Amino acid sequence: MSQKRINIITAGVILSLFLASMESTVVATAMPSIVAQLGGLSIYSWVFSIYMLASTTTVPIYGKVSDIFGRKKVFTFSMGLFLFGSVLCGVATSMETLILYRAIQGLGAGGVLPMALTVIGELFSVEKRAKMQGLISSVWGLSSVIGPLIGGLLVDQISWEWVFFINLVPGTLAIIFVWFAWIEDKNISMKKVALDIPGVVLLTIGVLSLLLGLNGLENSSSVWFISIAIVLLSALILVEKKALDPILPLKLFGNRLFLVAFLHGILAGWAMFGSLSYIPLFVQAVIGTSATQAGLSLTPMSLMWTLTSIVGGRLMIKLNFRLLAVVGMVLLMFGSLLLTTIGVGTSQLAIMIYTSFMGIGMGLTIPVFMIIIQTTVPRNVLGTATSTIQFSRNIGGTIGVSVLGVFLSSRLSRLLVESGYDISTISLSGLINQTPGSEAAFSEPLRIALSTSMANMFYIALGAAVLGFLVVLLTPKGVITQLTSSPSEKILETINAKELSS
Repeated sequence: MSQKRINIITAGVILSLFLASMESTVVATAMPSIVAQLGGLSIYSWVFSIYMLASTTTVPIYGKVSDIFGRKKVFTFSMGLFLFGSVLCGVATSMETLILYRAIQGLGAGGVLPMALTVIGELFSVEKRAKMQGLISSVWGLSSVIGPLIGGLLVDQISWEWVFFINLVPGTLAIIFVWFAWIEDKNISMKKVALDIPGVVLLTIGVLSLLLGLNGLENSSSVWFISIAIVLLSALILVEKKALDPILPLKLFGNRLFLVAFLHGILAGWAMFGSLSYIPLFVQAVIGTSATQAGLSLTPMSLMWTLTSIVGGRLMIKLNFRLLAVVGMVLLMFGSLLLTTIGVGTSQLAIMIYTSFMGIGMGLTIPVFMIIIQTTVPRNVLGTATSTIQFSRNIGGTIGVSVLGVFLSSRLSRLLVESGYDISTISLSGLINQTPGSEAAFSEPLRIALSTSMANMFYIALGAAVLGFLVVLLTPKGVITQLTSSPSEKILETINAKELSS
């Protein structure tokens, strides 16, 4: 393809990444106001969980389908479905319908980010890919900074519905750019390969059962859901071993580097995304700010993530990438530890500092593993490998949001009951929508109980970060330039291309 076409495609990819990064912060910023208007605090976490569940289970499917039928068709379909779901979310009239529409939006989102990253991996060489990481991180950081601000302003000045409608313009432009500029490889689009339907079904239902079990840990039915998940995911392993073209290639996991990257994605996603989903709730309900100010709480984190991704992407060309990953996880652990100290006296500035450490940690580790994996795997499984690593982060974030949400709800209820209050008479919307001179009944006990519950909740995120650090210690040593000049197992135990393509 000509450089002009590559530039246009890159512009489309950047727009899609803009949406992906903005979505992760703008909805979290708007959620306290949405709960105050629609109700449903008990199912608060499902707005995040169902989106992450839908996007998580479809990530490896999109990756495999793109390897078979080409990137352009899959990218266009996923972006179109994401925009359709965004419109539906904007017209939701209850928390239940919002959750349903978020599921549709998540089904589309499952292909947006991994397809964008796969396109970058396919269009650029490893040296340019590392430099592109700086551009991608800049866009990611800019949209993450703008997202909370836009979300807060829309909620405060117009209405929360517009945090979903705002996706339409950049999403439509991304579809147009990629569709008309991308020239598909005819050999790829004509490949006749049977999609691994049994694998797709087992993966989807297995992960769904797992999440249902985790979201209902207080109920006896959760044991059944988790048991079903264990059985189905075990069956998935057996099916994938025999599948001619598996949806989740188990041979990839035979490589130590890929396995470390996958486990890191689960644990880091658990710690990071699980925590960030509840930060705006703490800032609004406990500290007592507006939605716009709550959005600002995530801005330093986004900036630090961006800056360290740019620096880390360049450093890994010269330095040992294992060192970068280890340092990143140390900082993620430190930020998670600081979040366990929050209380009613914690300032918004302190929250910004705590989450900034986590952002720096993720900025150092995420690009490292993504670039290395895209460098070592054969091109015919590039989409699958990229989407699988993204899948690990998504599933980790989904589990994190779910487990933290269940703990928060349980702990908050227990503290209030122990204090002698009737839970049915205490309203979270009173904390979020307070007006001067009109204190909501029981607001102070609720604020204290909520802050204590959230501080306790963050210990779970800290545990995940510690496990992630231990996993990263197993990362093989090496420099990224060695992978292109001598892809031998002596240097990095790289994946056997012949075995994977056979």
